[in-house]
Amino acid sequence: MSVDHKGQIGDVLLEMRGIVIDGYSDDRWHEIIKGVDVVLKRGEIMGVIGESGAGKSTLGLAAMGFAQPGCKINGGSIIFDGIDLMKASEDEKCKLRGSRIAYVAQSASASFNPAHRLIDQTIESAVRHGIMPENEAKADARKLYRDLQLPDPDSIGERYPHQVSGGQLQRVMTAMAMSPRPDLIIFDEPTTALDVTTQVEVLAAMREIVENYNTAAIYITHDLAVVAQMADVIKVLRYGETVEDADTRKMLTNPEKEYTQSLWSVRSIVKEEEVSQDIVLKVDRVDASYTGSVKVLDDVTIEVPRGHTVAVVGESGSGKSTAARAITGLLPPSKGQILFNGEPLPPALKDRSIEQLQKIQMIYQMADTAMNPRHTVRDIIGRPLEFYLGLRGKERDQRLLELLNMIELDDSFIDRLPAELSGGQKQRICIARALAANPDLIICDEVTSALDQIVQKGILQLLLRLQEEFGLTYIFITHDIATVKAISDQIVVMLEGRVVEQGMKSEILAPPYPDYTKLLLSSVPEMDPDWLTGLLKERAKEQPPV
Repeated sequence: MSVDHKGQIGDVLLEMRGIVIDGYSDDRWHEIIKGVDVVLKRGEIMGVIGESGAGKSTLGLAAMGFAQPGCKINGGSIIFDGIDLMKASEDEKCKLRGSRIAYVAQSASASFNPAHRLIDQTIESAVRHGIMPENEAKADARKLYRDLQLPDPDSIGERYPHQVSGGQLQRVMTAMAMSPRPDLIIFDEPTTALDVTTQVEVLAAMREIVENYNTAAIYITHDLAVVAQMADVIKVLRYGETVEDADTRKMLTNPEKEYTQSLWSVRSIVKEEEVSQDIVLKVDRVDASYTGSVKVLDDVTIEVPRGHTVAVVGESGSGKSTAARAITGLLPPSKGQILFNGEPLPPALKDRSIEQLQKIQMIYQMADTAMNPRHTVRDIIGRPLEFYLGLRGKERDQRLLELLNMIELDDSFIDRLPAELSGGQKQRICIARALAANPDLIICDEVTSALDQIVQKGILQLLLRLQEEFGLTYIFITHDIATVKAISDQIVVMLEGRVVEQGMKSEILAPPYPDYTKLLLSSVPEMDPDWLTGLLKERAKEQPPV
């Protein structure tokens, strides 16, 4: 491993002491980070974990000397490579950000300008900060693409963001962060939205590139198995305070604090399978495409029994979300039909009746972008009550309070804006909005992937309870095999737009597995720091000789 002018591996790069950060809500300031310390060495990766609202992202941004709108760093010291970020001017801090300190966000798609080519965005910081000229930066970007195992590394940069998959875009964002050769990268949930097979590739590429370039990293995540693969040390946060710090292996094998032990054991939901012959929805030999030439769905048939949960799994680009778009009428099929309660649905959304629209509802992955930030909870849940059921005034508000009670929130939430809710609370509101229409079928599109594991468990338990109480049917689109095991009755496995396997959960998850199902199951990270290294070695052995 090379060592350059930035310093020796093992030297302290970042030292944060007694950090206090205040946030403004409910017409007052209150502490959200309460005296937290961080000591990070060059070449070291620190994993920061904790449930939603613990302060993980707020702490990560503070490492850049930055506080989000509505927050302020109100105490403590932040020393980055001898530079006091608490005393540095905004201009001095701006010169560090994007050059010596880089940030990789959770949502790559929201981090790119759709009007500019990938390579131009990749090199922007390096060129703007005068680190290297444009031609040299472009050549270096192509090398980074190659290091990150992107396809067609010499030409992929000429594409626009919408022309690559989510996993590829996440890797391009890592290349963008690495382009100016920063001393520190802050990874904020960078693989949350990726399927398990893509996640393995991205994690391996991130880890390798951090090691190769002697870069320190703060890796923020709610996924304990992921942090086990990435981190040298782990910090556990709760309510803005440090619960526990330790070396990764020590933390995984012998967590000292009761809260840390509880994080290690949250995946414990078990769902009993049942058999039903009453088919509420049938996708019958459906083809669909976005351009008219390349099929995104190819002869897809899926049956969804009433009162059951059918999990649709597969890697990025397999057709999972496209199938949901076809079912909801957002992407009319070019062949085949979709039957609901035995009757064909009009292919296009605009041709469906209000009753047909009412009976099929959808809950989206990113609750943040699924709600109007200027609308209150009253507006968000109230609109479907008015549109589908014609409820107004007191009758509407009474039903609204009943829905809040169903999702285990009280009436104090009714006039809050989305920004005043935690991630788990936002997703509960989205569930209530779907329930407001009195649907027969709810399509859940990666609804827990952006949530920490304790909140995930609460959402899954809520969905199962609602299913039992109201006889709901779910299509659960997910890349999380642990969630599939917890909530599904039946599983549909998709690959390249086709259904390659489907059946009861007990059949699909029992060996022997078809090759692709085996790949998916083997890609689920384990709570073992050596898991990723071992998996990559095994797969290398399986590769045919060149």
